[in-house]
Amino acid sequence: MLDYKLLRNNKKYTLIRHRWLVILLSLITAITIIIYNQTNLKNQATAISQIIVSFPIEPTTFNPALIVESAYTLNYTYEGLVKENGQGEIEPSLAESWETSPDKKQVIYTLRKDLKWSDGKPLTAEDVVFTYNEIYTNPAIPTYAKDFFIIGKNRTFPTVRKLDDLRVEFRLPEPFAPFIRATKLEILPAHIFRESVKIKDQEGRPKFMSTWGIDTPPENIIVNGPYTIESYTPSQRIIFRKNPYYWRKDAQGNSQPYIDRVIGEIIPNQDTSLIQFRSGGLDYINVNTNYFSLLKYEEDKGKFAIYNGGLFIGSTAITFNLNKGSKNGQPLVNPIKSRWFNTVAFRQAIAYGINRQQILNNIYRGLGKLQNSPIAVQSKYYLPVQAGLKVYEYNLQKAKELLLKAGFKYNNQGQLLDEQENIVRFSLTTNANNNILQAMGVLIKQNLSDLGIAVDFNPVATSIFINKLTQTFDWECQVLDVAVGQEPNDWANVWLPEAGWHFFNQESQAGQTPIIGRQVADWERKIGNLYIQAASEVDESKRKAIYVETQQITQEYLPFIYLVNPLSMVAVRNRIQGIEHSALLGTFWNSYDLKLTDIN
Repeated sequence: MLDYKLLRNNKKYTLIRHRWLVILLSLITAITIIIYNQTNLKNQATAISQIIVSFPIEPTTFNPALIVESAYTLNYTYEGLVKENGQGEIEPSLAESWETSPDKKQVIYTLRKDLKWSDGKPLTAEDVVFTYNEIYTNPAIPTYAKDFFIIGKNRTFPTVRKLDDLRVEFRLPEPFAPFIRATKLEILPAHIFRESVKIKDQEGRPKFMSTWGIDTPPENIIVNGPYTIESYTPSQRIIFRKNPYYWRKDAQGNSQPYIDRVIGEIIPNQDTSLIQFRSGGLDYINVNTNYFSLLKYEEDKGKFAIYNGGLFIGSTAITFNLNKGSKNGQPLVNPIKSRWFNTVAFRQAIAYGINRQQILNNIYRGLGKLQNSPIAVQSKYYLPVQAGLKVYEYNLQKAKELLLKAGFKYNNQGQLLDEQENIVRFSLTTNANNNILQAMGVLIKQNLSDLGIAVDFNPVATSIFINKLTQTFDWECQVLDVAVGQEPNDWANVWLPEAGWHFFNQESQAGQTPIIGRQVADWERKIGNLYIQAASEVDESKRKAIYVETQQITQEYLPFIYLVNPLSMVAVRNRIQGIEHSALLGTFWNSYDLKLTDIN
């Protein structure tokens, strides 16, 4: 007979109760939000057309030059001179055309006539010149855009000048192959930001740095994209409203976008998103592979379709903090652990010790492929395995041989020790709101225990996860989603040692506390130099050869240990027409073209 008193005292029972409590609370939260959506929001839908989507991360700013983690808002609110379509091809956007000189060192863009900002003010060449000269190349403003426009070994910017109200000239110090693509960066309103760039705050920083925070009234945020920000409720939702001054019109002369409003529910938890989508509270969801079979079964009944964009332009990876520097007198990484992490054989042993096929089979249900490069398999610059790219197949014996050769050893309990008898133990961090990464962390912890390595797996909130990568730099090892580019220069800011997203050995950026004692390894500098060289090479065969070398170096020294590249899948309600889901740009890259078959 079952002893319930004994069961209540059992830790396993306590854990089960806790899990059910978490699930119950998630259900209550989801149902509450669903009720809100289906009453307040759908009541308003009788007058306007709208869709409801989900956003995984809370915004920290609405300033387009400073956005990092919540860049999803830019898809609705801003455009650049050119635009990338779902196939990765460059199309005209704010600029209707451009001309490049024979020596590839001069580009003249011609803007569309009668462009306007969302406040009705004209958008002219003055805005383009201001954006590039006063914001993107301003040393006092730490915008990610800088890394796209520092050209050549001398690291100089192009000069930008206004020819007339519709024409802008860019003069480059030398040919720069990805230049046209780079000008997809958002154009900002000079009449709004000009004074904030000039005025300094008490710390000597441009007031621009604090302009358009999340507490800014939405009507004060001026955009040039298909939607304006109508309202923002922290931790709940962002509502976008059709921009009446947006430039696009269809072949019949009808203004775009066709859908009046987009409601973005802020839902960090993937399980909660699933509950809301299945209950009709969302029109769209990313299809986590754990949910694929369930959603595929419900596809007809739920009146939605699953779109498969092929392999995602991105990957999962683990990376060690290789930074040997200190902040405020404290080392970013424990010096003992830093010696491990900066040992190439240690990183290679970790790569051999992770069973990536197990991750693909167990977590992704086989829906993806193993990733071995920082360049996407869809890219013409990708180096295939069969062409000589080094890979790390699961091999515990090989991993142990590398560790022993590097001076590590094992004690009688099978624990890995370094030369000073220190037990090899480190912390592995990931985003607690990402179920896939959490499951991956558990498997990696198990795999590395077979090498005698103790891993303290520590999922943290999204905000903490991002803050550690971009601000405090006080982490040891991360499992994360990383970008792998179709155009390699799009992610040069990951590989240039002084760039803003060089996460594995981050330099402090403008306005941050300086890092003292940071060192850049020869191989690390070599990769950065090769990216600079490749960007300046206009001969495609030579350019490809340079990127082949970068891939060989990254796979030898493993700043990132690439794991699995999943399929990019989404589920979208059938009433939304015009979906061209792209593994490269996502589902709503062409939001201006989408239509609804019905409003209710």
